[in-house]
Amino acid sequence: MATTIVDSNKPLDGPSVTLTIRLIMQGKEVGSIIGKKGDNIKKFREESGAKINISDGSCPERIVTVTGSTESILKAFSLIGRKFEEIHEPWKDGQSGTNPVTLRLIVPASQCGSLIGKGGAKIKEIREITGATIQVASEMLPNSTERAVTISGNSDSITKCIYQICCVLMESPAKGATIPYRPKPAMPPVIFAGGQAYTLQGQYAIPHPDLTKLHQLALQHAPLLPGHNVGTVNPQALATLTATSSIRPVAATTLATTGAATTEMAIPNDLIGCIIGKGGAKINEIRQLSGASIKISNSEEGSKERTVSITGTPESINLAQYLINSSIQNAQLPFLWKSIPTK
Repeated sequence: MATTIVDSNKPLDGPSVTLTIRLIMQGKEVGSIIGKKGDNIKKFREESGAKINISDGSCPERIVTVTGSTESILKAFSLIGRKFEEIHEPWKDGQSGTNPVTLRLIVPASQCGSLIGKGGAKIKEIREITGATIQVASEMLPNSTERAVTISGNSDSITKCIYQICCVLMESPAKGATIPYRPKPAMPPVIFAGGQAYTLQGQYAIPHPDLTKLHQLALQHAPLLPGHNVGTVNPQALATLTATSSIRPVAATTLATTGAATTEMAIPNDLIGCIIGKGGAKINEIRQLSGASIKISNSEEGSKERTVSITGTPESINLAQYLINSSIQNAQLPFLWKSIPTK
């Protein structure tokens, strides 16, 4: 059954319903909502009557939760939209007006079909009525059953669009259990020095015993670059890896000025996904843990392999190799990568 577009200037008929709207925001956006000493968020709460909560700051992404009646939610988003218009730069081409405000809402996937409508009719209708741009992500947010709904426009169009979304959510409740999206905490930068791993937290380097153990384990199992003596290598482990995975000593290019080395590996296309991970999460994790710069070549037509270039100290390269090996083994796929000489 199709939902009906209603006038956002009039209250919904029937008993008051409490709704919850969740958004994904970045640090600067969250800062503008909170304000100095919490002045802004206190004002928004008082003037709108809505409950506005913000998740802790351990993640790059923060979840802003707005709860209340439809009327209070609209007031809250009107205030948020105006504040965002203030912090955005004006058009640089000399025209009047302000840059559009963009918000990322979190909506259960089971309700997105109603928001899109048959053949996209509903979402098209909302765009025409409100003047806002609205897009529903095709993929679910990581480890959840929710999708991001991005809306963009001026403060007035954003508020009208939020109202129409509220109407759809009330008419088409979520089906089944919803697994909420929770942002992943940011991994602090990692450095290795003197056989010890440290995580950088602000201006301080904090010893990290777990990463130190991982680092030592990598040195025992990862093959060393030729000409470098880093830690103690387990000869039996190296012989086993070489026999089972065609690893040969890697030709390395070393820069005398920095001590940095570069090595390249060829990895079959069917294994590259284990190293990249969803949305690049795994390769980013390997970069952070090893401290090495890692680049993966684009897939070429007719080629069965992708080239992975690792640059850094011999220590960081060995750790990156170990983590790549572990990623493939953890995925229970054969370890088939081989070393190739650098160009």
